[in-house]
Amino acid sequence: MLRVIELGTLLAGPFCGQLLGDMGAEVIKIEPPGQGDPLRVWGRQKAGEPSLWWPVVARNKKAITLDMRQAEGQSILKELVKKADFLLENFRPGTMEKWGCSYEELQKINPRLIMIRVSGYGQTGPYSHRAGFGAIGEAMGGMRYVVGDPSTPPSRMGISIGDELAATFACLGALSALHYREKTGRGQVVDSALYEAVLNMMESLITEYDKTGYIRERTGAILPNVAPSNVYKTKDGLVLIAANQDTVFGRLCEAMGQPSWPTDQRFVNHQARGSNQKLLDGLIEAWTQTLPTKVVLDLMDQHGVPAGLIYRAPDMLEDPHFKAREAIVTTKHPYFGDLKMQNVAPKLSETPGGIHSAAPTELGEHNDEVYSRLLGFDATRLAALRDAKVI
Repeated sequence: MLRVIELGTLLAGPFCGQLLGDMGAEVIKIEPPGQGDPLRVWGRQKAGEPSLWWPVVARNKKAITLDMRQAEGQSILKELVKKADFLLENFRPGTMEKWGCSYEELQKINPRLIMIRVSGYGQTGPYSHRAGFGAIGEAMGGMRYVVGDPSTPPSRMGISIGDELAATFACLGALSALHYREKTGRGQVVDSALYEAVLNMMESLITEYDKTGYIRERTGAILPNVAPSNVYKTKDGLVLIAANQDTVFGRLCEAMGQPSWPTDQRFVNHQARGSNQKLLDGLIEAWTQTLPTKVVLDLMDQHGVPAGLIYRAPDMLEDPHFKAREAIVTTKHPYFGDLKMQNVAPKLSETPGGIHSAAPTELGEHNDEVYSRLLGFDATRLAALRDAKVI
């Protein structure tokens, strides 16, 4: 089993740890004694009750405490590194070096170690020393400017997408580094920057500006020149239809009883539909508004046109497809009892991941197990470390 030592807090690092734990790695999460990860109290929750965010991001992890500001804590981390495949951290660059735990030092202890480093601006460059949260990475990477309605200031996604993208790219890099290690026996550093992770999701934004001078603006529910692909009103609700590919558009026209549209010069190809996007969307919505949502969805299904509802949590919990694929599972939690959350993705046919343990509820919940099993600490040593507030 691969072993991950997870340092850092909140989301950008810990979400990477969640992904690795979901796929079967042993993730040992280190938190400062008496303090813990702030995510333990983040998110929407009832007054006086534990966080409902923590059980998701800390699932499949073992929690230990260790004061990295003390020399003995730094020494213990190095002992753990000897037995680890990955060290995951998302501190401001320079923090690990300040603690005498640079990759150069840790590699001397374990040449096979893969160090996963998630930060706002990366480990190098003139901004590397700056504090960087996900929101700043989203703004600098280009996402914030294009999200929202054109009549409003730049908006944000309703999730911490910058942190999660940086963590996902970090996980991708870690697995690539693991493949290299299998061939060479050597570890390396995975340097995942928030703004670069967001930038990598911005499709042709840079290239369009480079060659045409075009700057993408906020466009609300549509992508400019990609039509039809929008949210349309029905007789009793809303439906999303995406029929922007030529053959799919033809099938939409059949469903609408408009067989001449695919040869109409206004809609004959992708470029023509893009140029007449507003007109086309208006014509489609004039049709969808005459029908109930279910009828529209049934027609789209019969004609092979991608369409769907805009789901909220209650819709996901009732959907038969979600149930059939176990996209949402019920887990056991020591405080909440039955607790629903998203399942592991993607699904692997031979080595599927899973949620095999609930998030640790107590600080240092696994101190005795981890320190005795991995490092051989006896009860006397553990008590001394607690007295010194090292753990």
